[in-house]
Amino acid sequence: MTNLSEETRSRILDAAADVFADKGYHDARMDEIVSASKTSKGGVYHHFPSKNYIFFALIDKFTKLLEGRLCATIEEEEHGLERVDAAINICMQTFGQHRALAKIALVQAVGLGETFEEKRREINDHFAKIIQKYLDQAVADGSVAEVDTEVVARAWMGALNEVVLRWVYTGSPDPERATPALRALLLRSIGVSEERIAALDEK
Repeated sequence: MTNLSEETRSRILDAAADVFADKGYHDARMDEIVSASKTSKGGVYHHFPSKNYIFFALIDKFTKLLEGRLCATIEEEEHGLERVDAAINICMQTFGQHRALAKIALVQAVGLGETFEEKRREINDHFAKIIQKYLDQAVADGSVAEVDTEVVARAWMGALNEVVLRWVYTGSPDPERATPALRALLLRSIGVSEERIAALDEK
């Protein structure tokens, strides 16, 4: 794909994110995306044959963005607990910076049929496994006590989703405000002491 083609595709996706976030999947029209992207109808359909393709591309874009930032941030940390803590922080920070994409991935993909639901489950499973991986490392290096990391990872996903969904729907509490309390709650849930949490805060 040429640079110009990549720029056009990116512009279409950025415009579509705003249209979907504002109108919702069902009410968004391709003509609105064409207009918002300042691209010809032929140009939009060249990259995306239908609204479904755009929607899936946006979900993939957000997934790759979040995973890329997670991996880059986590790899900077040496120990399991620090990696788990970094994962919580970067997840909330990324959601906070990309509210439209968060709304599309977490809200609008719900109830759109089995194909969309399968995609949503696949993404949830993927990120739960990432969380579980770093929880396993924290257990292995003795940072936290032995826990059922699969169950904990799923519970953490539920907590993260609930806080972000509330923000997406109402605007409050925003991720920056919510992160300290959510982070402390999640770390306490795996037995991290108040002293250790305070030490992580000082890093």
